[in-house]
Amino acid sequence: MNSVLNFLSGGLLQLSWWQLVIVTLVLTHITIVGVTVFLHRSQAHRGLDLHPAVMHFFRFWLWMTTGMITKEWVAIHRKHHAKCEREGDPHSPMIFGIGKVFFRGAELYRQEATNEETLKRFGHGTPDDWLERKLYTPHSLLGVLIMLGIDLALFGTIGLTIWAVQMAWIPFWAAGVVNGLGHFWGYRNYACPDTSTNVSPWGIIIGGEELHNNHHAYGTSAKFSTKWYEFDIGWCYISVLSFVGLAKVKKLAPKLKLEPASSKMVVDLRTLQGVITHRYEILARYTDLVKHAIGEELTRLKPTGGADCRWSLLARARKVLKSGGEALEPAQRAEIDTAVADNQSLSTLVQMRRELIRLWESSSASSEQLLADLQAWCQRAQQSGIEGLEQFAYRLRRYAA
Repeated sequence: MNSVLNFLSGGLLQLSWWQLVIVTLVLTHITIVGVTVFLHRSQAHRGLDLHPAVMHFFRFWLWMTTGMITKEWVAIHRKHHAKCEREGDPHSPMIFGIGKVFFRGAELYRQEATNEETLKRFGHGTPDDWLERKLYTPHSLLGVLIMLGIDLALFGTIGLTIWAVQMAWIPFWAAGVVNGLGHFWGYRNYACPDTSTNVSPWGIIIGGEELHNNHHAYGTSAKFSTKWYEFDIGWCYISVLSFVGLAKVKKLAPKLKLEPASSKMVVDLRTLQGVITHRYEILARYTDLVKHAIGEELTRLKPTGGADCRWSLLARARKVLKSGGEALEPAQRAEIDTAVADNQSLSTLVQMRRELIRLWESSSASSEQLLADLQAWCQRAQQSGIEGLEQFAYRLRRYAA
């Protein structure tokens, strides 16, 4: 009788409470690694190829610990990138609100998973073997029930709690934190045309997914960290797998290269290539320049007397730029124009920012035309009489692909 009670209370392993905590963290971390390395970086974006044995381990593990179907996850994520912050984005807090995405992100995922058009258009290239067709896809619930049985057998009744944590881990961290906070709060290295943010510079808990803005800037890169102070634990696992021949990295974010100022006096085709390659980094720097200029004007005005209204408009414009001003609605653009209309320098900065964006968005122009446009932009910037803009233009000519 005692042995039965011991089994029910502690299962086969009879672990202490702190051992149970460690085991739970390890189990959930393996799930996180499966999502970020296999589903996200390898399957959705093709940033790396995994050995078939590693692929199948992750498929099997995710089947038991999440019940997610590879094709569904990949299709929904690819659609998110294709429709980011616009109508059709499956889980944008800009559309659904931060509360719904953070607390009900898994519900939005399940809703989009029933959209056959999404699966057909964005789910191509995912595993389609016998196991996927006969087991993983039609019997996704079976895997999580098997995991429940294993947890109960190994840990006893507390195994039910461990299982519940395993089931809630991805819906909370991936669907809630990454999809929610990752487009709402944090810092931005790159001014890509959405509101993506890096939630933390240390990507450990979510396997590197914390560096969400970096990922949106260079979606196909297998490595998410780009600054010296950022850490991507997912990349560490990929590096180990690559070292032992179980993974092959295909794509990485381009490294920023600046040619010496003394040897780069003109804007040439190498400059153009560098500007287009690093456009999101360049735009982030330019946006900081505009925000700094607005900040100086706010300090000069101060909210007193008749300056109150304009001060409020400028403060709001600065906030819009800070939160991802690359994805502006027409009304927001008009609001910024109104805020800077009375200041020639600010108006020039905002206008030239838009011209710079149009330069790399011009898909129909030839290289010669784009180069001429960039040369003309730099010349106007250097002759603008705005110190920050002049320095920016001098730095711009040093970019190289």
